[in-house]
Amino acid sequence: MRTIPARRIQVGQLWTKVDSNEVFLVTRIYDEALATFVILRRTGAENEIMVKVKVERSSSGQSIPGFSMAHEVDEN
Repeated sequence: MRTIPARRIQVGQLWTKVDSNEVFLVTRIYDEALATFVILRRTGAENEIMVKVKVERSSSGQSIPGFSMAHEVDEN
């Protein structure tokens, strides 16, 4: 499984879960010690439990393991 990193993950971005093709919304980003975490909510499921995932960092940007960007990123 290969995910293309985003330069920077931001609140409001849509990410697709690779194994199920469900679309998730980034609702919160925060730091804990030396790690960054995102809180994801499945779109159209406001009452479901949110998912917490640790962000992976690389020289090319940030990525969410098991997810890929749901749309093109405007880098401007």
